Amino acid sequence: MGTGTETETAEAGVLPGGLRSTTARAVAWSAGLGVVLVVVVFASAAIGPVSLSLPVVAKASLNAVAIPAGVSLTAATVGLGDATTTLPVPDLSYTYPFAFQVDGTAETIVRRVRLPRIALGVVVGFALASAGTVMQGFFRNPMADPSIVGVSSGAAVGAVATIALSVSLPFGIQGAAFIGALVAAFAVYLIATEDRRTPVATLLLAGVAVQTFLGAVVSYLLLRAGESVEQALYWLMGRLHTATWTDVEATLPVAAVCFAVLLAHTRDLNVLLLGEEDAHTLGIEVERTKRVLLAVSSIVTAAAVAVAGVIGFVGLVVPHMLRLVVGPDHRVLLPTSAIAGGAFLVATDTLARAGPAELPVGIVTAALGAPFFLYLLVTREVHSL
Repeated sequence: MGTGTETETAEAGVLPGGLRSTTARAVAWSAGLGVVLVVVVFASAAIGPVSLSLPVVAKASLNAVAIPAGVSLTAATVGLGDATTTLPVPDLSYTYPFAFQVDGTAETIVRRVRLPRIALGVVVGFALASAGTVMQGFFRNPMADPSIVGVSSGAAVGAVATIALSVSLPFGIQGAAFIGALVAAFAVYLIATEDRRTPVATLLLAGVAVQTFLGAVVSYLLLRAGESVEQALYWLMGRLHTATWTDVEATLPVAAVCFAVLLAHTRDLNVLLLGEEDAHTLGIEVERTKRVLLAVSSIVTAAAVAVAGVIGFVGLVVPHMLRLVVGPDHRVLLPTSAIAGGAFLVATDTLARAGPAELPVGIVTAALGAPFFLYLLVTREVHSL
């Protein structure tokens, strides 16, 4: 059975009386955090080796607004060693509704260097915080994060294998990481499932075992990477400095669709806090709901890790921070955590590139996230999560 706070949250998810007030709270908090996100984005775009004024950043950012106008197919090369072939891949075309007069150098810095990085940071932080919120509720475990079912480890194997073995794929390292992440998550699910039931405790232990094994595989591949080991290590430490608009185009639709599915299941997630037997009594299809939550969380995490590498603590710390502020009701907690996750990752990436030597953003998130989580443990704030 859940704690008193969890019970109240679950009952709120069942009873319709508080629906309007909950929706109003979710909208109010999301709007407020949305303003914070916009401020962080513009500040980040203005900060760098070349400082820019906020009006210049605003105009250049509006000039970067693109509306999809069509889609076509282009050829991409895939191969292993000397054996190659071509496959068709979609290519979007856009129109740009704004055309403000901005200095050419400033516009190039904002549109081609900083905005892709910031936009990808928003999407990746949004995705990781969403998945982390759901995983903590799913496992009823404050230590749960998006990688708990082996997604990050599987992505690491796919990415490092591609780098170490010089494999060519249509979507490169990102495609290999995405496939590896999904394969690992599916393997954990198969291992933990028996007679069409997936006990949460078994799923957790299976995830730990698979992560450990895949960690050994990554270590072996790093030994075989040769001169490519630096590239592999940078990927493992998490990075946004290689971000492109193509990465944003690939990740944003996945994050948006997955978030919509998770948001539609927040009531069910609230009820699951009571325990599986009580949730079944209240009309929840427990096993189906668990499969949906696990699959969608794995997909959105795989998409984020594929383009940004392994970035820790976003999906662990951000849901904690928001839970302490807005409460444990996932109908409010999920959207607010997602928005805060985007702001948090953009802010930490700005710190990562603001020093004399740029750092991988994963180092900064860990350096900030670990002390905060220790603070939660020391003050005993974790017990009620």
